[in-house]
Amino acid sequence: MDPTAGFAELVQGPEAELPLDRAALLIAAHAEPELDVDAEVAALDELAAGCPEATFDGWRRYLFEDLGFAGNVEQYFDPANSFLDQVRRRRVGLPIALSVLGMVVGRRIGVPIAGVGMPGHFLLQGSGGWVDPFLGGRLLDRDGCEERFRTVNGPDAPFLASYLAPTPPRAILARMLLNLRGVYASRGDLAALTWVYELRLAIPGTSQLERADLARVLGSTGQFLDAAESLEELAERLPDSAASLRAEAQALRARLN
Repeated sequence: MDPTAGFAELVQGPEAELPLDRAALLIAAHAEPELDVDAEVAALDELAAGCPEATFDGWRRYLFEDLGFAGNVEQYFDPANSFLDQVRRRRVGLPIALSVLGMVVGRRIGVPIAGVGMPGHFLLQGSGGWVDPFLGGRLLDRDGCEERFRTVNGPDAPFLASYLAPTPPRAILARMLLNLRGVYASRGDLAALTWVYELRLAIPGTSQLERADLARVLGSTGQFLDAAESLEELAERLPDSAASLRAEAQALRARLN
């Protein structure tokens, strides 16, 4: 199956049944066309099978002490830090990708692990407390989470209890793609930005205004007609923005001549 269609099918199905590992691997498949998603799922099975103790403490020790999973400090903005297969192989990544790996391993060994989408820094939570996967699985209490939040967001940033609420799978995937959007935008990689936007727009609840961003990327790559048609279609859905969207579409059509 085409990875874009496969991702859309997963995220548009029942969220409670969404296989986070497979969906994350389908994101990676857009950057790695030869990626064998089924083989990578089997590799995660094998990784989980190596955990010697199916408890929260055993899970944490295995991944972060025995295997040494941690954040990629030296090359933080490497896109591979967001790809689950690369995180498994290299044992480094972004906080959210490390968290996805921790969650899917926990599920396989029967240890419930929740992702916690704290602004600016993703954490994990289980029966033994919070875990910072970027800092090599460091255990945190609530005060530790708040301290970590302020380290990332500034000493005066207000901290809300809701920041420690579990994050559902679709929101996790959307945030992974948001990270990739930032990386590829900084590199001017318009081809990659195109598929990132397409995947984000497949997730229910994504702002329709991102369709305008995707159209602008298409226009930047010379796909003027596709970009104009996308903006005109969006203008029909968003009457408050219709005039500006149609003006953008007209300007793109003018470039066809």
